[in-house]
Amino acid sequence: MKRTIRTTVVTVGALIAALGLPAGPAHADPVPRIDLRVLVVSDGGPSTDAIAAELAAAGTPYTTVDLTQPGRTVIDAGFLADTVDSRPRAKFQAVVLPDDNPFPAGSAEMAALAAYERTYDIPQVDAYTYARPEAGLQYPVDGGYAGSLDGRQAQVTAAGRSGPFGYLDGAVPFEDNDPSVGESWAYLSRPAAGADFTPYVEAAIPGRTATGTLVGEYRHDGRRELVVTFVYNRYQQQFRLLARGIVEWMTGGVHLGASRNYFSVHVDDVFAADDRWNSTLDCTPGDVDCTDPNATPDPIRMTAADVDHAAAWQNSKDFTLDFAYNGAGSVDHREDNGGRDPLADRLIARRGEFRWINHTYSHPFLGCVQDISVVPWKCATDTDGSIRWTSRNDISDEIAVNRVWGQIAGLPLVNDELVTGEHSGMKVLPQQPQDNPHLAPALGDNGIAWLGSDNSREPAQRRVGPATTVPRHPMNVFYNAGRAAEQVDEYNWIYTSRAQGGSGICEDNPGTTTCLPAPLDTATGYAGHIVPLETRIALGHALSNDPKPHFIHQSNLAEDRIAYPVLDGVLDGYRALFTDDTPLVNPRMRDIGAELKRRGDWRAALGAGQVTAYRVGTTVSVDAPSGLAVTATLPAGSTLRGAAFGQAYAGAVSGWTASGSTPLVFTLPASAAPVADAATGRAKVTRPAPRTRVPAGVTDPRTRVPAGVTLPQARVPAGVTDPVGHSADG
Repeated sequence: MKRTIRTTVVTVGALIAALGLPAGPAHADPVPRIDLRVLVVSDGGPSTDAIAAELAAAGTPYTTVDLTQPGRTVIDAGFLADTVDSRPRAKFQAVVLPDDNPFPAGSAEMAALAAYERTYDIPQVDAYTYARPEAGLQYPVDGGYAGSLDGRQAQVTAAGRSGPFGYLDGAVPFEDNDPSVGESWAYLSRPAAGADFTPYVEAAIPGRTATGTLVGEYRHDGRRELVVTFVYNRYQQQFRLLARGIVEWMTGGVHLGASRNYFSVHVDDVFAADDRWNSTLDCTPGDVDCTDPNATPDPIRMTAADVDHAAAWQNSKDFTLDFAYNGAGSVDHREDNGGRDPLADRLIARRGEFRWINHTYSHPFLGCVQDISVVPWKCATDTDGSIRWTSRNDISDEIAVNRVWGQIAGLPLVNDELVTGEHSGMKVLPQQPQDNPHLAPALGDNGIAWLGSDNSREPAQRRVGPATTVPRHPMNVFYNAGRAAEQVDEYNWIYTSRAQGGSGICEDNPGTTTCLPAPLDTATGYAGHIVPLETRIALGHALSNDPKPHFIHQSNLAEDRIAYPVLDGVLDGYRALFTDDTPLVNPRMRDIGAELKRRGDWRAALGAGQVTAYRVGTTVSVDAPSGLAVTATLPAGSTLRGAAFGQAYAGAVSGWTASGSTPLVFTLPASAAPVADAATGRAKVTRPAPRTRVPAGVTDPRTRVPAGVTLPQARVPAGVTDPVGHSADG
């Protein structure tokens, strides 16, 4: 059980009444306790939302005060600080504001925040602010710039690389995904005269040789602010690149939660063949919905040369693919070819170079029995109207026989992982709104603990009997395409209008963001449109602390080998942006599942108020339910129970550790001790902020997204089913 900490709110003395400096010598004051929680003050805009999303994804506790909501919490001294067991307590380790001062002139709330930040040396992030002297910067009209940064490239300064953004190699490219849409807006300027301001990220001022700051630290009045002068949302690459540094700056590198960049790729249907898209029929012969009587399946299957290419590619990228295999594919091929199967021979010979996942023996549909007499198919029923299901024995045989086949072939298997064909057995809307009731028992029969699912259909992890799902991102590189031209043809059919010969899915779901204004050229559309888009989407997942694997198919490694340009784009693009101590993490399926499960348990405990964490000097204490895996990010050299804590990543250490019957106590290195004024024990006070007003005729737009600037949100809007999930056969 979680221990209860007695809290007494002190209402006397200057500390709480005005959050001023205490009377008496500094040595008489106990070192304050700083709770490991962030205060996010939101105006409903995308920038504070983006920072909150970053904290949530990492598992870092935060409290939101929404300035747009009536009856909201008032920010005052009692809300910000109190005393616990005779020790002053700061309830928040950092403050995030929409801009440098979102309150009305003379606001008591801003005064309380400023006093709080001075007293406890609490840093403040200005999520998106106008460049002005109150933020330590010149106005952009004074030789700076106000406008779009679409397609431009910013750079981390030397101070940024030696400070909070040291995980970046230097470049911070700004997206330009649609030339007809404004996607970014920024104010570029130089530090104001006399301001104690350190630029961390800069960009060239258009039309000039000078640069202007986009992110920098402003020190004034005994306070520290991270000033950000460009607008962003949680999905844009420029924010994703800088998000880690923003959090590390505001927390001093000491916080609950952790973040890494992940990328894993599952290749389904290995040993089997995938049926090819027919450009004349606009369907895939062999698929249940391609009912033309003249349709003849045209299989796509890897060759031995494709295996050698895959192995060589892995070695060149320091990356490992996960092969989800179907043993019947090789058995059938040998039966049809006099016992010969060069593909299987080569795969088995090089089996130790890949990771392997059971994908069932013959890749059948394991849900309801499909009635394919209608399009789209429906679940077959018995005479009493009950659904006919694939039996427990049939499901179990598919799992067990494939496992035995793999063991005989010497594949290095992990037997508790499974991906069913098309993710079948689990619910498939609209035809099958529930799991096959025989699936869970069959999983138990075979000791399956981790079950692959389709993230475009079920993004949340869930239990299926004894197994826990591992949602996988489908890539828009289709299972039924081995050549670039047929990939483009199918892409055109899916994402163009009916008048253009397409499926009309975009007319039915106009929010789908992959829709095309006109068909792509089949000769150039893959390299020119699809590859850059899919690269950006997959890299966006990798930069979002998202460990979920992506999946493609063996057909994409055959013939034109169309998967590699996308994979190269992700891996090469990533390595051009990050330092060597911030690698892409490439876990296998069960490790991904365990990570997602730990995160779910952690979020639940945070939401229930079961975790208390705070810092006193160089000691961090975390009190959590016994057995809960606790996650934290700390400076390199931190210890737990006298032993080194965590794994090194991005210049820090982080990881999971189980809580016990007593609080976890971490010790930070001496270099992480707070810097204090020798006379007062408090943060040093620097020169005051300039009080210059906005010049006449200059509008201060710091809290608004300028007219004409559109910030794209998600690739697939809420409520819209991603068509990729339907065309990417699992």
